Amino acid sequence: MNYSLVARLLSLVLGSVALALLLSVGVGLLYYENAADAAALKPFLISVLIAAFLALGFNSLGHKGDLKRIYHKEALCVIGASWLLAAVVGALPYFLILPDCSFIDALFESASGLTTTGASVFTNLESFPYSLMFWRCMSQWIGGLGVVVFFVVILSSLGAGAKILFSGESSGGSAEFDQSRIQSGVWSLILLYLALSALCAITLKLLGMNLYEAVCHTFTTVSTAGFSTRSSSIGAFKNPAIEWALVIFMILGATNFPVMIRLLFRRDTSALRSSTEIHVYYSLIAAAIGLVMLLLVRSGSEGPIGETLRHVVFQVVSIMTTTGFTTVDYDSWPMPVHVLLLALMVVGGSSGSTAGGLKIVRLLVVLRLCAFHIERAFRTHVVRPLTVNARPLAPAAAENVLLYLILSLLVCFGSILIVAFLQPDMSFEGVIATVLAHLFNIGPGFAEGGPTQTYAFLHGTTKLWLTLLMILGRLELYAILVFFIPAFWKSFE
Repeated sequence: MNYSLVARLLSLVLGSVALALLLSVGVGLLYYENAADAAALKPFLISVLIAAFLALGFNSLGHKGDLKRIYHKEALCVIGASWLLAAVVGALPYFLILPDCSFIDALFESASGLTTTGASVFTNLESFPYSLMFWRCMSQWIGGLGVVVFFVVILSSLGAGAKILFSGESSGGSAEFDQSRIQSGVWSLILLYLALSALCAITLKLLGMNLYEAVCHTFTTVSTAGFSTRSSSIGAFKNPAIEWALVIFMILGATNFPVMIRLLFRRDTSALRSSTEIHVYYSLIAAAIGLVMLLLVRSGSEGPIGETLRHVVFQVVSIMTTTGFTTVDYDSWPMPVHVLLLALMVVGGSSGSTAGGLKIVRLLVVLRLCAFHIERAFRTHVVRPLTVNARPLAPAAAENVLLYLILSLLVCFGSILIVAFLQPDMSFEGVIATVLAHLFNIGPGFAEGGPTQTYAFLHGTTKLWLTLLMILGRLELYAILVFFIPAFWKSFE
């Protein structure tokens, strides 16, 4: 392990976090006449200084690190450690500003933001200082594209090393871009992210939100994250136009970004035509909306059909894209709807997007592998290449998908047992939904962790475990699990 290189890269991540915190200080100065923001200014400056001090310390430790020699081991270490450190530093404003806020609660909220989970332990969000709420929402916007992706752009000298870092952090992998310089691909990704963010903010402002709330909800919509400035989430605005606009941007945020780049920037319509994943993604959303509507109508759901349809569309999209916004208490819907929504939580959005979940492309690979092996049961000599998105899939890639699913199941089942033992008073549905909502970065679940509840009731140990689950889910397991393998820390490559 090249510890000097790891330390040098971590210093850049912490420096970026310090700059983001400094931007929140600027928001505090803008609203300085507000007593809460005036009181929050000093704690925010302390947080900035701590982040800057840590960045300088890591830079000092890593001044001999050669940025041109980065391997997968160092890349995984940097990615995993980046998110852990960013979550710890990001917790400082909550801990220093909010009265009676324990560091465990602050860490939970910080990790929930950076991992775009949207789970919260806080109530009465309207009492937050503007600067702290801005940081809370902006952390999700940063986490949506990935801390690592942001600072890779700066490191033009990394060359192939940047590709290793990006492919390790992004669920889409760098293979979605051309095999030219990865920096140009990441720049296109960030440009699209910024364009969607600007368009979303303008739309929300025109539809009735004030500028501050429009920006904050843009941060948490494009990143499919789900934090709101209101305790009642989007339902507090009581504005159908805003809800429909958010539906569109949530869907786009969970759509494969490299495919959108090829379609919008390069006018390559073949990318959309050949993307089986996107076709399945949009089809699943439509099918889920229709099925939930059918179940609600059969159960005698009250309310005008148009209003019910709006709530169904919003909640199905919010859950499948793993955003976690709410407009209605879907926990009161019939049990079959709960099962369907839990399934959508697990599936998630497209690869190469800001969404969580297993990703649709993995589901496609598994289904096609199953179909192929069932066929081989009666056609033992059949040989057929496995294709996904009109491209042949190497056997090693299919094996990686299966191993990832097995690991996810093991982590999921193990976490259900752990949470059940730590929270013996929780309901069965509540335990399962809580684990799924954190591991797959959705946020709200069902029962005790439902859309009208927070996770403040959980024990501190449970919150720490769920914090780890959120980071595991955001980094798709490997960048954290490798820390527990002794061979990872040995000197051989």
